[in-house]
Parts: sequence; C-alpha cells; structure tokens
Amino acid sequence: MPVIAVVNRKGGSGKSTLAAHLAAWCAHQGNSVMLGDVDRQQSTRSWLRKRSEALPAIAPWTVDQNILRVPIGVTHVVLDTPGGLHGFDLARMVMFADIILMPVCGSAFDRESAADCHAELMALPRVATGRCKVACIGMRLDPRTRTPQVLKEWATQLGMPFLGVLRETQTYVQCLERGMTLFDLPPERVATDLGQWRPILGWLEPQLALAPATTSANGATGHQTSQTAKPGAPAVVPNRLLAANAAPATPAASQPAAAPAQPVPVAAAPVTSTATTPAPRPPASRPIPSVTRINSPRVLDRVSAHAPLRSAPGTRAAESAQADDTPQIPSFLKLVKC
Repeated sequence: MPVIAVVNRKGGSGKSTLAAHLAAWCAHQGNSVMLGDVDRQQSTRSWLRKRSEALPAIAPWTVDQNILRVPIGVTHVVLDTPGGLHGFDLARMVMFADIILMPVCGSAFDRESAADCHAELMALPRVATGRCKVACIGMRLDPRTRTPQVLKEWATQLGMPFLGVLRETQTYVQCLERGMTLFDLPPERVATDLGQWRPILGWLEPQLALAPATTSANGATGHQTSQTAKPGAPAVVPNRLLAANAAPATPAASQPAAAPAQPVPVAAAPVTSTATTPAPRPPASRPIPSVTRINSPRVLDRVSAHAPLRSAPGTRAAESAQADDTPQIPSFLKLVKC
C-alpha cells in the first residue's frame, strides 16, 4: 500500500491543496484511496464533507476506539501533515511513508525552511537508503518569471528531484470550495493547469505502481521457489551423506563368472569404516623434559637458549675457563634452586 505524505514545516505552502488533488487523481485512476489529515485544523476532512457522492470516492480516517485507522480495502494513502513537523513526529511519519512531496513557494524564507526540513529528512535511515523518496514541487508560482528556475536550481543543489510548478489561480480556490479538484472538471476547461500536472504525475505513476507489484511478485516467486520443485530434478543430498555413498557396491551381474571370489579370513581382513570411524590420535612425540637442579646460589639474569648465567665477580674468571666444556641449558627446561 503506497503512502504519500505531503510535508513542509512552513504554514501556508499549499500542503492541503496538493494532498486533496493527489487523492482525487488516485481516485480517478480507479484506486481505493484514503485522504488522512494529520493537521489539527482538519482542513481536508472538512473538504471531504463537501465532496459530492457522484464524484470518485475518497475515504477519510476510520475511528476505532478513539484511534485513527486506515479503512479496510484501501490501496493508496495520502497524508496531509501539519506545519512545524520535526523531531520524533517527523521520524514517525517517515516510518510509514513511501513518498514525501514537499511543496515550496518562491520566497527565500520558504526555501530556507524547506532546506532545514530536507536536511533532517536525509538524516533518517529510510530516506538515506532510498526506501522513502523525497521530491519538491513549486507552489503558487508564475511560470513567466524566473522564480521557477531559481527554485529548480535550489533543489538541484540539495540533490532533491524537482517535479514541476503549479501556478496560482482562482481555479484551485473555487474547486476546493465545492469539494472538488481540477481532475473533477472537464479537461478542456483546465487544460493549462493539467499540463503543469503531467510531469508531477509522470514521476508518481511508476513509484505508485512498482511498490505493490514488486512485493507481490517477490512473495509469489519466493513461494514457488521454496515449495515447487522442477520435475525430474535430482534430490539434494547432504554433504555428510556423500562420503558414505561415494563407493556403491558393484552388482553381482556385472562381475565376471570365471573369477570367483576367494575366501578371506575374517581375522586377516577386519571390516572397518573409514567414513564414520575417526582415525586414532597419535600420542605426543615430545618427551617430558627432565628437571635440572642448580646447587650454586647464582642469580638468573634471563632464561633463553643461549643466555649465560650471571655469577659473582670473584668466580667469573674461574668459570670462564669451563664455559666451553659446560653444556648449554635449553630454555624449556625447568630450573629449580636448591
């Protein structure tokens, strides 16, 4: 179920207008859509009360024990968020959203506020990894001015897709007063405004179509892979069974008749299983070192393979003559002072 959230911290940026038109467009595509208003003003909820039953239906929240829930059977959700959304509330919104559309007006104050919101969004894992996509839409702009180009360059510097520009016209105001949108009017009456919506809807269509299709396809593929096997495919044998079945017995019919088997004494050829019986561990070949006792009160300087023992100054000359005849003590021997 794709979820589109319209997010902007700054009030008056056209979030409710954009959310209502997105929900109406989804309804005209034959989808079961819900328009959820998270704002305290409940602007879109009052707009839904004005909507005629002859128009494509748009469902509101379902209240279940004072808890807002998505109605059963809804396939697309559009959320209208309040202004000043940040911190934990913004992170919780991103956890449920698949697409975040940010309507931005042309003033420098709107761009600065939107840049701060975009920086906080990019710090969240779902947005940073691309699981939740963020895009920008210019609201209430005059296409004949340079403001749309400035807004597009600003979005490009932030690395945010710029989908298009919606102009400021009384058609939006008149439609919303009657619970309608531009998509509920005859196309020839609003041809200019519908032309501005084409690049926006062209970007949204693959995003909304791939989300449920990919999930169902992967689920079906995984189900067939795990439970359906190809006919005639050999069974998979564990590795631990391959050793025991590596040398199968030769059938009696394939043995030559002129060479009968010779009787083999049982004691001379005991039956052993090399596959299951582990080889005996060889005994330790390293001999246990003996203990060398030193009777002289010499102090050990260090113990190594070629380290001499340091003696007193008076006996150093006498011991130097016997140094060649004295065998060196290996380092692994245990020295015990008597």
